[in-house]
Amino acid sequence: MKQPSFSDLEHSVKKKTIRKERFLATMDEVIPWQRLLKPLRRKYPKGERGRPPTPLQALLRIYFLQQWFGLSDPGVEDSLYDTLCLRQFAGLSLDNIPDETTICKFRHFLETHNLSAVLFDQVNVYLQEQGLLVHEGSIVDATIISASGSTKNQKQQRDPDMRQTRKGNQWYFGMKAHIGTDLNGRVHSVCMTDAAVHDSQCLDDLLHGDEQIIYGDKAYSNRQRQRELEQQGKTWRVNRKAVRGRKLNCADQSFNRKSNRVRARVEHVFGVIKHQWGYRKVRYRGLEKNANQLFALFALANVYMCRRSLVRA
Repeated sequence: MKQPSFSDLEHSVKKKTIRKERFLATMDEVIPWQRLLKPLRRKYPKGERGRPPTPLQALLRIYFLQQWFGLSDPGVEDSLYDTLCLRQFAGLSLDNIPDETTICKFRHFLETHNLSAVLFDQVNVYLQEQGLLVHEGSIVDATIISASGSTKNQKQQRDPDMRQTRKGNQWYFGMKAHIGTDLNGRVHSVCMTDAAVHDSQCLDDLLHGDEQIIYGDKAYSNRQRQRELEQQGKTWRVNRKAVRGRKLNCADQSFNRKSNRVRARVEHVFGVIKHQWGYRKVRYRGLEKNANQLFALFALANVYMCRRSLVRA
């Protein structure tokens, strides 16, 4: 048994468990680690030549810490040295913390093999087995994620994968995350585009086909698509849009109010990743890199929103 360090001994007599420690303990309990590690092990280096690789589970845990606390590669390395609860969550001690280059290479490993999308699928299969992700209905929505408009780079241009769009009287430059959720707000489908793509263009990518009822805001209003889905026996609860120059009548307003009681649940997952985890702005250039991160964020958000049910299970 390894001898405890002075910081371990000091931590053992602490009188209060801080909120960060409670959060990490809960997530450690509810995340299906072995299920997530299995597809990664198929691609991860075996360490048959050269220096043995850093344990896969430790790097995955560090990657999740980056998503929760908005940490860069050098930032998470510094935090692991500085904060005991982060080291304990990662299963590391002061003498075996990976450097920022190793952490960066692991992120590139996930991006190269598109493994964040695999993690997202594995989480959803797990939640479905637990009865926490149901397919009786879908809610669709999109959110704008801003990108830097700076041209202070080698090519002296903004990110070519990002576009600008107007929402109300405000202009935004960046990308859009389009999602489809079940009726409880758990994400089952994700699609990423630049910000100029209209929400309705991704509708088909956000429906899995088994839903019996569809909710969305007025951006998804489409008479032809409505008729097609209703002919398949599906219920169309997308908000009704007023004709230019006219207001909605009382019946349409009542329809929208009743639909919004369910439709509003799609906003919960956006609140988790944007307000609790601070993901309001893209961190990389290019859609592909940011899409990989968003798959991981939505997978973790699904687990987070189901944490109480998973703990009881």
